[in-house]
Amino acid sequence: MPDGPVGILVATALTLGLVHTVIGPDHYVPFVALGRAGRWTLRRTLVVAGLCGLGHVISSVAIGLIGVAAGLALPSVTGVEEARGPIATWALIGFGLAYGAWGLWSALRGRRHSHVHIHEDGSAHVHEHGHEVAHAHPHGSGKAVWVLFTVFVLGPCEPLIPLLMYPAAGHDWIALAIVTGAFGVATIGTMMAMTAIGWAGFRVLRLGLLERYVHALAGGVLALSGVFVMVVDV
Repeated sequence: MPDGPVGILVATALTLGLVHTVIGPDHYVPFVALGRAGRWTLRRTLVVAGLCGLGHVISSVAIGLIGVAAGLALPSVTGVEEARGPIATWALIGFGLAYGAWGLWSALRGRRHSHVHIHEDGSAHVHEHGHEVAHAHPHGSGKAVWVLFTVFVLGPCEPLIPLLMYPAAGHDWIALAIVTGAFGVATIGTMMAMTAIGWAGFRVLRLGLLERYVHALAGGVLALSGVFVMVVDV
């Protein structure tokens, strides 16, 4: 780790990245919920979490650099980041409600029904099945990932901005890259770690009769995670 002021900034970036992520369930609960609903593999779930985390960090870095280039003071740049918070939170809530409504509609549309199968020997049997899994799983998954990515790009990394302003103001681009990298690694790494823990726990969860409503339940979890962030203001 670098010595002096840069070392202090790096240590602070690592700590803030870790804490900021752990206390914000919106940083990992959405991936656990969508992964469980879509029956994603751990690898896919972590790739989605990493991609969203990268967009989350890069968007804040871009705003910080634009603020420095424009000669804006720290409070002005921080104010822009804070203004993005409610937008991202409402976007997550709206996405959760929309996804939940789609999941409910898919489940109800896929109510189980019966077919009579008559064999060559004249015997017959009734075959009962539904279409909710076949219809709900493949088609909505890709779109959901990109919507979630957009939500994370909108989401601010408020703790990162003050850390960026010091080296950027002094045009110390190496220090800027090191501090940004430290915060990014801590944030994205923690997102993926928390997601992996949640994925492992919910993988064995059996919902029984509620399994057909798994997408609707996932949408509700997404919306509630947004509400939690709004109420607690993490």
